[in-house]
Amino acid sequence: MFRMTRKPTTSAKAVARLIDHAVLSPTEGDNELREQIALLSAWPIASFCVKPSMIPLAAALLEGSESVVSTVIGFPHGGTLPQVKGYECEQAFSLGAREVDMVINLGKALEGDWAAVSRDIEAVLVATRHNKGILKVIFETGLLPSESKIQLCKLCSELEVDFVKTSTGFGFTKGSDGGYDSTGATDADLQLMRQHTAASIGVKASGGIRDLQSLLHATELGVSRIGTSSTLKILKEAEERFGS
Repeated sequence: MFRMTRKPTTSAKAVARLIDHAVLSPTEGDNELREQIALLSAWPIASFCVKPSMIPLAAALLEGSESVVSTVIGFPHGGTLPQVKGYECEQAFSLGAREVDMVINLGKALEGDWAAVSRDIEAVLVATRHNKGILKVIFETGLLPSESKIQLCKLCSELEVDFVKTSTGFGFTKGSDGGYDSTGATDADLQLMRQHTAASIGVKASGGIRDLQSLLHATELGVSRIGTSSTLKILKEAEERFGS
């Protein structure tokens, strides 16, 4: 099981070790993956979080590096059957992933069917533990009321997952103007998750972390992993501030 450690973030390398670099846009293909891994190869990124179909290529490109492959399960809406999520997880590890970020069944959570939510997470957790991997559980915090988020924190603590995570980056709420607003990591949600989750479980902030200041602020709130596609920008800012 993952154990969270808190260390001062005082170098670009330390910042890099906090980041799961996301390559998850529906339109991104293998060429974009190659380009992004090449651009970031100088830094010890924690993981490259890729779509399941990209796992074999990512594993080959990252062989011998400090970075590992992570992928998403039941992404982005979480409505997949638990047994399908478990199978998807097993396949991901067999292809070279070392960490998985699963989306909970949001409908079941909103209904308060916590037994179903627990079975859903357990299906992926069993597969993760069988493969000695790391599991991050995505809440999609912007779509849930506080009481549901607190219950999820308690459930994940009981199950002893490795991380709780705010968002997929693909969650949206309808605005008053008829448009849609993206949901992501807010201070209130990060504080809630850190307060109500066991100290041994990490909190991952994802959604809206696009610069160094946002990343550092999140770590001050107790976050130990960051999901972002703005990695290059953040690391250049970190080099300017801290050096390598």
